[in-house]
Amino acid sequence: MHTANHDFAGWMRAQLAQVESGLSRWVRLDAPAGLGEAMRYAVLDGGKRLRPLLVLAARDAVGGQAEAALRAACAVELIHAYSLVHDDMPCMDNDVLRRGKPTVHVRFGQARALLAGDALQALAFELLTPEDGVPPAMQARLCRLLAQAAGADGMAGGQAIDLASVGRSLSEHELRHMHRLKTGALLQASVVMGAACGAPGPQAEQALAQYGAALGLAFQVVDDVLDVTQDSATLGKTAGKDAASDKPTYVSLMGLAAAQAHAEELRGQAHAALAASGLSDTRALAALADMVVRRSH
Repeated sequence: MHTANHDFAGWMRAQLAQVESGLSRWVRLDAPAGLGEAMRYAVLDGGKRLRPLLVLAARDAVGGQAEAALRAACAVELIHAYSLVHDDMPCMDNDVLRRGKPTVHVRFGQARALLAGDALQALAFELLTPEDGVPPAMQARLCRLLAQAAGADGMAGGQAIDLASVGRSLSEHELRHMHRLKTGALLQASVVMGAACGAPGPQAEQALAQYGAALGLAFQVVDDVLDVTQDSATLGKTAGKDAASDKPTYVSLMGLAAAQAHAEELRGQAHAALAASGLSDTRALAALADMVVRRSH
């Protein structure tokens, strides 16, 4: 299902305002010894906020609980932000530009960047476990979903494969597996966590998980395409880094045109999953899938 652009734009503005307000409130400046400043630098003022938007769009689709969903949306973004802080460090990708500004370790030094990432990760789980307002069983489910997506069977495992794959040629199957873990797991978890703020039933839950998997992979394919077709100013991060680092990508494996076609195919799969969900209003999720595949940065 599609929605008129202005409807989606209005929905997105309202959700983003909530997320920014929540992050600004929960990521406090008063953490000791400049830690709060580094944490806020890592999270606020930048980023597409795709993961929080997916949480909130899935919550809308299932009629889920607002307080739980906002906390989940901010928690997912904190995990994403922490992963970027650590990924950019010299021991990993050694990047100096992120979201159009110097990376956290460049601005604050490596030790404080490492601690800021650690603290953001811990804060994510604190947000999911308030003393009231979110039922305990829902808290536990949300924590488990986020932990699985962030750990060895998700983002951290995918990054380990990525680091071990530099200079190697991967098959499409191996590349897909790496990205399902590294990028896809957290994007899919965002959708499933939004659904977990309600009670959608098995059919809808399975369909939303399939949507999340297709969108997660599409995001990475488009990322690889943009790395070779856009400049650093447009991307807000270093362009051409994958080829320079001899990293396997969808473009190096399939070629540019085939990678672009694959992204469109995955967008179709995401829409088909929504159509099979049985949910009455998946317009925001459909529009987010379009936005992911047709974005320019």
